[in-house]
Amino acid sequence: MGSDQQKAAAGDAGILVVDDEEDVRAVAVMALEDAGFAVYEAAGADEALSLLEHHPEIAVVVTDVVMPGPSGFHVARGVAERFPDVKVLIVSAYAAGLVDAQLPPGGFLAKPFRLDDLQSAVTRLLRN
Repeated sequence: MGSDQQKAAAGDAGILVVDDEEDVRAVAVMALEDAGFAVYEAAGADEALSLLEHHPEIAVVVTDVVMPGPSGFHVARGVAERFPDVKVLIVSAYAAGLVDAQLPPGGFLAKPFRLDDLQSAVTRLLRN
């Protein structure tokens, strides 16, 4: 799945996947690990922000928008305020309901996505 170019870009960068749906999260984690990334996972916003405090190697957060409790936008705001060097990739099945003003700097990937699109989006964020 992961190309040699993606694996080279992975380096020591950590990726945090935040999604309340365990199956979706597991597939994303597997795809990113296959691309050579060290991957962490969280089921919600509070857990994600806690992991960021304890793992300074995390360089990109991939977060779903719609989750019970605080949303992915809460994650993105928390990252921007407390971890300004960390990039955020928002993923959502509700792309039509999102406006550019709501999206944090970083990126957006519509669900369902191809696994190589996820790998490429994360690699692109790491390079920028």
